[in-house]
Amino acid sequence: QVQFVESGGGLVQPGGSLRVSCAASGTIISIYAVTWYRQTPGNQRELVAAISSGGRINYADYAKGRFTISRDNAKNTVYLQMNNLKPDDTAVYYCFATRGGEGYWGQGTQVTVST
Repeated sequence: QVQFVESGGGLVQPGGSLRVSCAASGTIISIYAVTWYRQTPGNQRELVAAISSGGRINYADYAKGRFTISRDNAKNTVYLQMNNLKPDDTAVYYCFATRGGEGYWGQGTQVTVST
């Protein structure tokens, strides 16, 4: 069974850092394009960052310079390193893996930026 599971969320103070992970099981993550989205209550999911199977990377404008997406093939995991976090970054973070007609969402991980 193919699954993608997020982890690493939590509570962090403004200006702090957090790394969230998207781990694949039942498949090899490097053959997928993986996109991180985030969602706050009452709003649509918005794109944060994406990495293609070939390693091409894109970021939302608000993420440039603060967030870094990366992939560790040995650990079968895609990461999102988030630095200089702001209260507006508070959201549930989801990874979405796609390959051809396949698409898999994870269950999400809550990131809360607050004092």
